[in-house]
Amino acid sequence: MSDPEVKSTTLISPVSPLGYPTNLLAPGQTYETINRTIGDIPLKRAPGPWWVGFVIASLLLMIFLIAVTWLFIKGVGIWGVNIPVAWGFAIVNFVWWVGIAHAGTFISAILLLLFQPWRTAINRFTEAMTLFAVCCAGLMPLLHLGRPWVFYWLLPYPDTMRLWPQFRSPLVWDVFAVGTYFTISLLFWYLGLVPDLATVRDRAKKLWQKKVYAFFALGWRNSAEHWQRHQIAYLLLAGLATPLVLSVHSVVSFDFAVAIVPGWHSTIFPPYFVAGAIYSGFAMALNIIIPVRKIYHLEHLITDRYLNNMANIMLVTGMIVAY
Repeated sequence: MSDPEVKSTTLISPVSPLGYPTNLLAPGQTYETINRTIGDIPLKRAPGPWWVGFVIASLLLMIFLIAVTWLFIKGVGIWGVNIPVAWGFAIVNFVWWVGIAHAGTFISAILLLLFQPWRTAINRFTEAMTLFAVCCAGLMPLLHLGRPWVFYWLLPYPDTMRLWPQFRSPLVWDVFAVGTYFTISLLFWYLGLVPDLATVRDRAKKLWQKKVYAFFALGWRNSAEHWQRHQIAYLLLAGLATPLVLSVHSVVSFDFAVAIVPGWHSTIFPPYFVAGAIYSGFAMALNIIIPVRKIYHLEHLITDRYLNNMANIMLVTGMIVAY
C-alpha cells in the first residue's frame, strides 16, 4: 500500500476562480518576498540604467517636437504627400504604433481567457506599452489632417452648422478605432493594477505616497468579496478587449485596402495586418522585458520559459506574415 502522505502530494493543486493554480510560487519564494521585490521598484530611487533610458527618451521627444514644429510650418508635403500619393510618413508611424500596442491586449486579454498563468509575469509591461503606443498612434491621424487644431471635426458632435464627419474617410475610422481601443485598454490596465496599488500603498513609508496609492487603490482590502468582484469585471473586460485585437488593426488595414492603388486593394490585408501587429508587438515587448528583467534582477519571476513562450508566438505569427 502506498503511503497516504506521499499520495497526497500527487493531488491536483487547487485553482483560483480564474483557473490558475494557487501554488505558482517558485521554490524559495513567498508572497512576502515577491511583494518586497515588486513593491520596492516604484518606492525606491530608480537605478542608473533607468536614468540613461530616460535621457535617451527625452532626446527623442525633443527631436519629435522639432519635427512636428517643422510640419506645422511647412505642411504635410514634407511627408511626400501629393496628388497621386494619398498617404505619407504619418501612416507608417500610425501603423507601427498601433501594431506594437496589440501585444498588451493579446497577452492580457486573450491569454487570460485561455487560462495561461505565465501571462501574469509580463502583462504589466505589455499593458503599459499598449497605453503609450496607442497615445502615440492617436497623434498621427491628427497630424495628418494638415490642420490638427480642428481635430474635433472628426467627432460626431451636434454643432450649429450641422456639419458631420465624412464617415467614408479612413481618418474618421482611425479615430474611432484608436479611441475605443484606448478606452478599453486603460480600463483593463487599471482594473488589473488595483491589487498591486494596494500592495504598494501598504508598503509605502511616506505619507504622501500612502495617500496617492490609497486613492487609486479604491479601498482594496484583499478580501474574498473584493477578489470575486474584481475577477468578474476583469473577465468581462477581457471579453470586450479580445475582439479589439482583431477589429482595430483590421480597421487600420482598411486605410490601404479601400484605396485603388495596385497592391493595396486586397482583401488579405485585415488578417495580414493583425498577424503583423501581434508579431511586432511581441518583438517590442521582448525589447522592453529583457533589459528591465536584467536591471531589476527579475530573473526568478520572468523566467526563460516565459520568454520562450513569447518567442514561440512570434514564430507562429511570423510564419503567418511570411505566408
